[in-house]
Amino acid sequence: MNTKHKTVFIAFSSQKGGVGKSTFTTLVASTMHYRLGYNVAVFDADFPQHSLMKMKTRDLAMVMENEALKKLAYKQFTTINKKAYPIMQHKADSVLQAAHEFLNASSVPVDVVFFDLPGTVNTPGILKALAGMHHIFTPITADRVVMESTLIFTQLLHDVIMKKGETSIETINLFWNQVDGRESTPLYGVYNQLIKQLGLSLMQSQIKSSTRFRKESEVDSKTVFRSTVMPPDERLMKACQLDLFIDEFLKIIQL
Repeated sequence: MNTKHKTVFIAFSSQKGGVGKSTFTTLVASTMHYRLGYNVAVFDADFPQHSLMKMKTRDLAMVMENEALKKLAYKQFTTINKKAYPIMQHKADSVLQAAHEFLNASSVPVDVVFFDLPGTVNTPGILKALAGMHHIFTPITADRVVMESTLIFTQLLHDVIMKKGETSIETINLFWNQVDGRESTPLYGVYNQLIKQLGLSLMQSQIKSSTRFRKESEVDSKTVFRSTVMPPDERLMKACQLDLFIDEFLKIIQL
């Protein structure tokens, strides 16, 4: 095995619940693993809900109950000939150590490990876990409460963790999520200015608002969007511009 293989640690992180951390973790991990040929692993440290562990159980059940998806899954596994990526449950305070142990024991070189971390800074070990990431991606929405807590949190990460130097963090990236194509709210301009003044990085890609983010796939659906066992349908990705986001994401993490 090539010992020089660098595994990148990534977290979609936010101080605000419900902005889509677990959803983005799943969408990006599944696109990279099943469509783009990378090997990924996921650590679900979002105690106590552990929503990714639950999602995987649901996703597998859904594929087994749906003929169209069963065919898709079969075709996928015979074409790319690889297993579903592992999702492991762990507490935040020891998740970095667990990830290193997993990588040492892994028979395949892992390109990216995604961490789904708790949203509250007062969780034991959360700042240490964040400091162990190489890249942090934070979804933001044009909502005053979300923006206030996010900017304070991102500033904290920036100033406290990155300037102390005991960190692996290379980039912290904010990105607009749930952007309504119909409304050009002046809020975006104001916030873009503010983000710039604070010296924070904002991605160019914006994720358009879509009902897909809010609902689980229907039982008789022929396409999947958010799934831990299959990549998101390409037309659905285009519709919310997730495809452009993934391109920019890959450039940032420089695999």
